[in-house]
Amino acid sequence: MGKFVITQTEAGFHFVLKAGNGETIATSQVYTSKEACKKGIESVKKNAPEAPVVEAAE
Repeated sequence: MGKFVITQTEAGFHFVLKAGNGETIATSQVYTSKEACKKGIESVKKNAPEAPVVEAAE
């Protein structure tokens, strides 16, 4: 099962979405607080389950 990993750096907090095998799937922007980072995770959980895949125009 995948997991969200929150990390604090000098710049702030960010999360990484990891697959069950430990590979990184996605990395977030940097947030100024851990609470904002957690809200970012909740947004991904809420908005991405059925998000379409589109290709950028070249």
